[in-house]
Amino acid sequence: MSLYQLQGSTAIVTGGSSGIGLACVELLLEAGAAVALCGRNEERLRNAEATLRQRFPEARLLAQVCNVLDAESVKSFAAASLAALGPASILINNAGQGRVSTFADTTDSDWAEELNLKFFSVINPVRAFMTQLQSQPDAAIVCVNSLLASQPEPHMVATSAARAGVMNLVRSMATEFAPEGIRVNGILIGLVESGQWRRRFEAREERELDWSRWTAQLAQRKHIPLGRLGLPIEAARAILFLASPLSSYTTGSHIDVSGGLSRHA
Repeated sequence: MSLYQLQGSTAIVTGGSSGIGLACVELLLEAGAAVALCGRNEERLRNAEATLRQRFPEARLLAQVCNVLDAESVKSFAAASLAALGPASILINNAGQGRVSTFADTTDSDWAEELNLKFFSVINPVRAFMTQLQSQPDAAIVCVNSLLASQPEPHMVATSAARAGVMNLVRSMATEFAPEGIRVNGILIGLVESGQWRRRFEAREERELDWSRWTAQLAQRKHIPLGRLGLPIEAARAILFLASPLSSYTTGSHIDVSGGLSRHA
């Protein structure tokens, strides 16, 4: 298999109907992989599927509604993917979003919900696809994580703590799965353009600012050295590297995709 091509491979992308997940699907299809993507929102998923099929008419593609926090739903998705596309050799865990809260205003139910989301959005897909991954050479799992895992923010205390746990989980899985030839890595994203940031832009007080100027000011306030938000495709490229044979001797690691926002060497 060429280091730059993924013909003959089947890749799974959770949260694949928009943002980083959708960008991953596009890159994987460009590289020749068959791709199964899932998402909770059926309308958004079907719109993404229609766009992908128009752009990649020859692609082997499956799109299925799935809640990654529901183990049975994920098992059904895994079975459908296996039947349609064959055993998966790549699993990209991308589901999840951030929660704005401080320690003082995070309730017990908020903590439980956040920890459940961050951990089981990884645990359920890994469990469901493990047998498939074990059957494939050069299998890889990639988890989309946040810079909050190593650089926590007080206004996102629950998400920061959960993200740190997922970073540890990636390392633990990498060590446990290495004898079976399954690599496990992650990326740490900073501020990346997303639906969440678009919604904040629409609710902005500075109505005279367009998207470009508003995000530039946001990047300045956040002290991002590259002076802008990241693009989903930029995160997806790092994910593709970790999912492909290009990173065949890399496991238990995280790539920083934060535009220099990280304060750690």
